[in-house]
Amino acid sequence: MYGLGDVRFFDRLAPLYDLAMPPANGEALGAGLDHATRSIDRLLDVGGGSGRAAAALSGPEIIVVDASHEMLSRARDARGLSAVGGDAGRLPFRDASVDAITVVDAFHHLPDHDAALREAARVLAPGGVIVIREFDPTHPLGRGLVAAEHAVGMASRFRSPSELSDDLADAGLDPRIVDRGFGYTVAGVTEEP
Repeated sequence: MYGLGDVRFFDRLAPLYDLAMPPANGEALGAGLDHATRSIDRLLDVGGGSGRAAAALSGPEIIVVDASHEMLSRARDARGLSAVGGDAGRLPFRDASVDAITVVDAFHHLPDHDAALREAARVLAPGGVIVIREFDPTHPLGRGLVAAEHAVGMASRFRSPSELSDDLADAGLDPRIVDRGFGYTVAGVTEEP
């Protein structure tokens, strides 16, 4: 799911991750999930690590998917979440089998953005939604984050809200920019049959 160096970084950081990171923005995620045109009963938190984003949501069955086994252990053990090891570019789920996907503060770590979006479109049921919460590299704080992640050796590739919206459209999803800022949210909805 992440570049190999990024996975090792998160495996090492797992015990401290939740202490260092602020809670996920449940309000922004909820605003993105509201774009679904179907009921959300099953949600994948892709790149969900320790389950920080999943903890900000309630209601549906949530499954955390991540490549870092140490982070998944935190999601299972500390939060009691369902967790599956997996690659965002080859999700271990059937076609049209989930209602929603979240990717929170993780999309920039994925080695193949296009494959991840195609997989999201494949596993989402008609009317389902993917909600991506990311950092804008064109924002002053975003430029600093890009520099910091590259300085510690991460292979991060950040996208602006407009670029990510275009990528969602290229994957066959109907894109919406939910909010903008240093942290921004985009949503992509699958078409109804």
